[in-house]
Formats: sequence, structure tokens, C-alpha cells
Amino acid sequence: MTRFETEVRSPPAAFPLLALAFAASGCAALIYEVVWFQLLGFVIGASAVSAGVLLATFMGGLCAGSLLFPRVVSPRAHPLRVYALLELGIGVCGLGVLYALPAIGGVYAAWAESGSAGIALRAGVAAVCLLPPTMLMGATLPAVSRAVGLTPRGVARIGVLYGANLAGAVAGSLLAGFYLLRVHDVAVATLVAAGLNLSIAAGSLLLARAMRRPESIAAGPAGRAAPVGAGASAGGGTRVHVAIALSGMAALSAEVVWTRHLSLVLGATVYAFALILAVFLAALGLGSAAGAALSRRLPASAAFAGCQLLLCAAVAWAGYALARSLPYWPLDVTLPATSAVMLQLDLVRAAFATFPAALLWGASFPLALAAAAPTAPDPARGVGRLYAANTLGGIVGALATSFVLVVAIGSQATQQVLIALSAAAALLVLAPWRDGAMRAGAAALTVAAAAAVLARTVPLLPPQLVAYGRFMPTRAADIDVVYAREGLTASVAVSKEPGGHLTYHAAGKAQASTYPQDMRLQRMLGHLTTLIPEDPESFLVIGLGAGVTAGAVSIDPAAKRVVVAEIEPLARQVAGRYFRAQNFGVVDNPKVEIVVDDGRHFLATTAETFDGITSDPLDPWAKGAASLYTVEFWRLVKARLRPGGVVTVFVQLYETTEEAVRSELATFFEVFPNGAVFANTVQGSGYDAVLVGFAGDPVVDVDRLHARLSRPEYARVARSLEEVGFPTAVDLLATYAGRRSDLAAWLEGAAVNRDRNLRLQYLAADGLNLYRANAIFASMTAGGVEFPEDLFTGSRTRLAPLHSVLRARDGRF
Repeated sequence: MTRFETEVRSPPAAFPLLALAFAASGCAALIYEVVWFQLLGFVIGASAVSAGVLLATFMGGLCAGSLLFPRVVSPRAHPLRVYALLELGIGVCGLGVLYALPAIGGVYAAWAESGSAGIALRAGVAAVCLLPPTMLMGATLPAVSRAVGLTPRGVARIGVLYGANLAGAVAGSLLAGFYLLRVHDVAVATLVAAGLNLSIAAGSLLLARAMRRPESIAAGPAGRAAPVGAGASAGGGTRVHVAIALSGMAALSAEVVWTRHLSLVLGATVYAFALILAVFLAALGLGSAAGAALSRRLPASAAFAGCQLLLCAAVAWAGYALARSLPYWPLDVTLPATSAVMLQLDLVRAAFATFPAALLWGASFPLALAAAAPTAPDPARGVGRLYAANTLGGIVGALATSFVLVVAIGSQATQQVLIALSAAAALLVLAPWRDGAMRAGAAALTVAAAAAVLARTVPLLPPQLVAYGRFMPTRAADIDVVYAREGLTASVAVSKEPGGHLTYHAAGKAQASTYPQDMRLQRMLGHLTTLIPEDPESFLVIGLGAGVTAGAVSIDPAAKRVVVAEIEPLARQVAGRYFRAQNFGVVDNPKVEIVVDDGRHFLATTAETFDGITSDPLDPWAKGAASLYTVEFWRLVKARLRPGGVVTVFVQLYETTEEAVRSELATFFEVFPNGAVFANTVQGSGYDAVLVGFAGDPVVDVDRLHARLSRPEYARVARSLEEVGFPTAVDLLATYAGRRSDLAAWLEGAAVNRDRNLRLQYLAADGLNLYRANAIFASMTAGGVEFPEDLFTGSRTRLAPLHSVLRARDGRF
């Protein structure tokens, strides 16, 4: 024979069972991916840098595993026994990551630094955790390829296995996102995934006993590479590898861009991200199955090139659908509808835009494998190299898009680049290089011209979509979006309404505004943080946004140092340019340091302590935001507070559920049992609230607070409070709405939000489009509130007015 062939004599049901095993393997892999990214995000941070490190390490492990496997494992080993050992190893590693992370996190926090050294350390932690299991995952397809061979039938079967793995990945994504982590936690999810690995290993060993060991037939006893077959040249195989790398680069780049766009349209909840991933993977799986079937009926090289040509049109379609079609569908998401109905709608919208392109990318792998197969002497080596090329291209595409392309040139130009990449991949495989320069040049010119025409059809992302996201059809009319840019972690916009009010938008959601109720909330956060401590000097603000809260902190004369942790670099530019009057020029204040990092990572890796910490994060339903509301986070905050220090946090009562609000308060009181709730109401109706926690005895000295506001140096602080409806200290403190003891009955049975479950992001996501703020507030305060004699201290002269105001508001005081 002139090439490596493997034929397996096996029972008729062997291959379907192997495909089922590969589907279960894909399911376990996606469960692990969701869990590991969540857990490692707590350790190395949830910033764009950390996300990039995690993605590169995860996919790099897949790439390395596929390349190293044929070099390490002899072809004489039974492939199914090897596959069983790989799955067993993945399960052991999965359990190891779950239980080893606390120790790894402690070491990382002790050594963490900023800058390039910090990035290197993050990469090291990610490598220790992710490389062992992902390398084993990357080796599974090359291992099993030895059981089916690279005959035409074998290539088609590898394509089916690849598709089955992706189908399992769809199930894993949905199972993790909609059940395991929603109902249980990361430990249960990990055990389920490890159980799948163990079952696959046991089944593979049983199947191996029923199969005859494959015979390796190579050219020469020393195992040298067999001669290239007549079906392809060595140069043709190289071109296929480069083309599949370009295809992988375009696919992962598109996934990054389209996920960002769809999160604007659907809302950036954990459900939306799971659904988008599931749709993309489902299309890849179906495409892979179709490509496997086509590989036996059509010339593989021509079919592979044809997929790349069609991708030029599919990418253009997705760009049009996401910018010119979906945002304008006449939908009012606030209309009453069950979450199941909304998920059906989201599924249709995600598939409408991305399914055609993902289908073609899925078909590309088995077709490329068939085109390159004649050049491979060992199935594992051939499959491994092609899989590695595809994965390596994906790494480059995802990182370049996330960190460079979207920020530097925008998503429109990025998608145009993807069309060019697809055209280049097609030309690389299809161009008649042997027929002369003229014919090759003519073909290249034709494809390039078609690609250029399609690229020009990709529209700009509407500024109104960047600002209003899913509310664009109902709220964007007559609103002037004066600023819109795609940032490193989120798209940011500023809108100006006819009445002159400005709104700061991030990820398609209003996060701050100059409306009275929002200004009042933001200044309450800032001023309560600085005015309550006895001798304050140093403060931390988590989240810059429009800068109003940070500005309120910065103007306090006692504040000598203010650190602001902001995850999106564009926020500084927006706060300084559009909200300077409202935030007192905070970004240019010499005593203010703005750190581009997520607040949790900053707290975990700094030794600095503060007299006050205030947190104004994204909505708790936004994927990842719930990590700033967990028991573990509040313990970290408490550890960074100086004696007598305070912490404040924003709690929204709109676009959420009562269960979510109960969870936020119960979790906070778990760490700060002496905390208090201060309400921000609109004409007596519930709107949002501020939680205040104390590092020590809960004391609000009304005399001291009044005296400070009376001093000349506090004139700006007093004026700031008066502007939002608090002319005196009593008016500010009269927003008091209760303590843990007052809310005991209401909080009974509330879900405590922990790192291992992030329950809040699921509870809050159920209320994404609900506006029941007043009903939630009424339910929260229905049991009545006692006057907190031990919380508010001071002279009778100062306490009497406060007592009177609170009694007038609630006769039970």
C-alpha cells in the first residue's frame, strides 16, 4: 500500500456507539469550559485581558494536544483503549481544577502584579489549570481517527464524529447554562461532566474488547512517512492547512463580533450567551455532518473552496441581519411574556443571523480533511495537524478581534476583513495555479471583486443599538446619540434627550444618567461612603461609568486618595467629556487614580485598605456581574476595610425580580449583619436602594455629619446633596428603610449568592424586562421598620427631627 489505512472489523453498532461517546465527550467538554471560565475568572479576574488569556490557553491546549498526540502515542496502541485513558484523564483533571483552585488562587493573589508581569502570571495560572485537561481533549479526535482510518469512508466518519462532538457541545452548553448552574452549582456541574468522562472511558474499553486491534500499514519498517498519493500534492496539502487556519480565524473572529452584537439585541444575560453559543455550535455540528457526507460525493478540494466562497456571502448576510434587520424588528420586550417565549424568540433571532455562516464553517473541516488526507501517513498525524491548524487560526482570530480589530477599526471593518479571509482561503485551494499565471490571476481578480462587493454591503452598527440595545424599537425615537464606540469589553454610548438629559449606556443598557432619580442614587452612594466614617482618608470606587459617584467621593475634603476600578477603558473618556459638570471633573482630579481592571480582581490583588468602598456595577443580570454580589466578594471587601470603614452598594429594584433583590440583601447581610438599607424613591414609589455595611459597630453620628456639612470646606458636598433633594443631613438619613431584623420575615428562604453558584445572575435574568420596582419595595417594607436607636446616634436636637421625619413616613416608627 502507498498510504496509511486502517480498517476495523467490528460489530455493526460499533461506529454509532463511538459517535455517541464523542457526543457525550463534547457535552462534558462544554460543561467544563463554562465552569472553568467562571472559576478562573474569580482568580485571575474577569477583565478583557484575563478573558483573552483564558481563551488562548484553552484553545492552545487543544492545539498542542492534537499535535503532540501522534508523536507521543504509538500507532500500535489500541485507539479505543487510548481514547478511554484520555477521557479518564480529562475527568480526573476536571475534578482537580475544581478542588485545587482555592490554593492556586491564594498563591496568585500573593504574587499578582500589574503590567506585563501580571499578564504573564495570569497566563501561568491559566496554563497550570487548563493545559493538562485541554491537551487531553485535543488528543481525542486524533486518537479515534486511528480507529476509522483515512480512507474515503474513514474521512467521512471522522467528519461525523466531529459533528457528534459539536452536537454534544450544544447539549453541554444548554445543560450548564439552563440547568446545572441555575439549579445546582459548579461542583455538581463538574461531577456530571466527570461522570460522563468515566462512562465514556468504561464504554470505550468495552467496545475495544469487541473490536479487532487495527493494523498499522506504513511505508517501511521504521515508520517513515508513506509517499504522497496521487490525489494531492504536498503543496496542495499545505495550502489546505493554511486555508483551514484562515477559516478557523474567520470563524472565531465572527463568533466574538456576533456575540457582542447579539448581546445588544437580546440582552447580555447568562441565558443569552448560552443560547448564542448553542446556536453557533449546532450549526457547526450540522455543517460537519453535511460536509462528511459531501466529502464522499464531491471533489473535496473544490467543495472546501466552495464553502469559503459561500462564506463571503454568509458573513455579509450576518452583518446585514445584525445591523439592519434584527434591531428594527417591531418588538416591545416589556410586554408580558413568559421566559420560555422570550427564549424561543431569542433562538430564532440568533439563528437568523449566524446559522448560515456557522453551517459552512462546520462543513469546512471534514472537507478540508478529505482534501488533505492523501498527504497524511498516519490518521492521527493528519487529523492532528489539520485540527491544530484550525484551532491555531481560531486563537489568532479571537484574540486579534477582541483586543485589536473591534477597538481599532470597529465591527463593520472587522467583518469586511472576515470576508477577505474567506476569499483568500478559497483562492488558496481553488485557484488553477498549474494552468498559468493569467488564469490564476483572472480567478483571483474575480473572487476578489466579488468579495469586495459583498464587503461593501456590511453596514455600520446603528448608534441607537449601541445605546438602547433590545429597547431600540421602542425607546430610540427622537433621541440623539451623541457618542457611540465599541470598546474593549463593551460598546459604550451617550444619548441626549430633547429635554437635555444625558444618559451613559454600556452594553446596550442605560447605566447612569442626569435624570434626578439617577443623580440622587449616584450621589447617595458617594456621599454616604465618605460622610459616615469618623476619620476617612482613602476610598475605593468600583465602576466609573459616568463618574458621578466617584466625583461625589472625590470632592469630600477628607478624602486624600480615591482609587477607581473600571473595566472599560472608554469610560474615562466619556466621563471626562460628557459628564464633567455632574462628576466634578473627577477624571482630572490629582488625588484620583483610575485603574483599568475589574473591581474584584483589584481587591484580591491589592494589599491596600480603605476607609470606604462603594460599588456601582452593571445590572446583576448581566453575565459576570453577579460575581460582585457574592458572599466571597463581600468577605473580600470587608477584609480591605479599615476599622470603622463602610461599604455601600447599589441595588436596583427595576428590571429584576423580588427573588433577586431578596438574594442581594440576604447575601450582603450574611457578611454585614449590621448593615442598613437606604431607599431612593420617586414620589414615594420604590425605584432603587443603597446598602450600607460597617467594618465594626454600626454607628451613624448625626451630629458629626451635620457639623461636617456646615463647614465652609464642605460647601461643595452640601451643594451636591442639595442639588439632588437633600438640603440637610436629616433629609439624607431619612431615606433609611430598614435593617436585617426588620426584613427577617421577608428574607426568609432567600437564595444566598455564592461563587460556586452565582445564583443571582439567574434570578435577576428572569426579570430582565420587568418593571415592578414599587411592588418589590412595598413587599420589602410591608413588615414595618423599627427606629434604629443603636445605628443613629447624636444629640436629642439632631435625632428628634430624624425621628419625626421617619415617623411621618411610617407610623410604626
